[in-house]
Amino acid sequence: MKYDFDRVIDRSNTRSYKWDQSEKLFGNKNVLPLWVADMDFESPPAVQEALLRRVRSGIYGYSVTSESYRQAIVHWFRRRHDWEIKPEWITDSPGIVTSLSLSVELFTQPGDQVIVQTPVYYPFYDVILMNNRKVAENPLILKNGRYEMDYAQLEELMKGGAKLLLLCNPHNPGGRVWGREDLQRLGDLCVQYGVTVISDEIHCDLALPGHKHIPFASLSEEIADITLTTLAATKTFNLPGLQTSYIVAKNPQLKRRFDLKLKTLSLHMAHFLAPEAVEAAYNEGEEWLDGLVQYIAGNVEYAISYLEEQLPQVKVMRPEGTYLLWLDCRELGLDIDGLKRLMFQEAEVAFSEGSVFGTEGRGRLRINLACPRSLLAEGLQRFCRAAAAYTAVK
Repeated sequence: MKYDFDRVIDRSNTRSYKWDQSEKLFGNKNVLPLWVADMDFESPPAVQEALLRRVRSGIYGYSVTSESYRQAIVHWFRRRHDWEIKPEWITDSPGIVTSLSLSVELFTQPGDQVIVQTPVYYPFYDVILMNNRKVAENPLILKNGRYEMDYAQLEELMKGGAKLLLLCNPHNPGGRVWGREDLQRLGDLCVQYGVTVISDEIHCDLALPGHKHIPFASLSEEIADITLTTLAATKTFNLPGLQTSYIVAKNPQLKRRFDLKLKTLSLHMAHFLAPEAVEAAYNEGEEWLDGLVQYIAGNVEYAISYLEEQLPQVKVMRPEGTYLLWLDCRELGLDIDGLKRLMFQEAEVAFSEGSVFGTEGRGRLRINLACPRSLLAEGLQRFCRAAAAYTAVK
């Protein structure tokens, strides 16, 4: 492989959110962190070179984005996702969660219900509750080892007055890459009941071999008119520290309201470094991404095989996308505190504890697989060895 994803890079003492907080967050400085969703791989060489060129300019003044930046986004989605978007549909935002929160504030009123399909990325709950809205849960159904949507219960929520849905496409933490039929049925209901959709598609580039991401807004003109899509190159190319994302909205009214809110909060100025990184990633990072996806697919197979052999009580949901692995640990017989003790104290490894993704996540854990296989192997060994001993004593 051209890119060395096996190389272990020491990220300690780099102000890393993931690596420099183990004692603070888990009470144990020796914990191996395989939780928060950033990667332990270097970003593509073209991105590093673009950033260095920008830094060497020596003057770090107020900046704007360029037409070439917007064209890089347009061409990327045409090539990778068969989605034709226009530059004028794009607006930069500091982050996906920022866009979600602003959208909840803009497109609902205090006390309104906002639909989420649980279990789901935990900030979905925060942006609803912290904006004084109500969470309307549409729990996903576990069927044949993967999540499916409960359309009948979803329709009842819409009949009950919910007018905004936060969609996670692909799904985090379950790794489901929603198919065209899944999304079309969802879109038809949203059009029928006048529900606006904020589609978080940050994992769109990480569909695993055999699966294809379908942008929700690409399904039809009617669905595009009710959709604001939140996107970023940060998950794809390991750039989260640059704090950059963008939205795509075909409907000029949705986009105009979003743009005005950004300006009201003075969040509309361009980041000095981020556009160069994003443009380089989209224009020159495709080969790197293809190698990454193959490596992640190998990590998926390694982890599933290892857990099936060493800890068969734990049931793994095979992901179709993302670099996240969702484990059902309920047969271990541990409550939330017990799972935390097992991870942080006994195994000295940190996966994400499942209840933060909603009540359906109780008894489950999420592993970040975006690391060299040797680190993944060490984390799994620690966990399986400790689980066998811990549950035997218990």
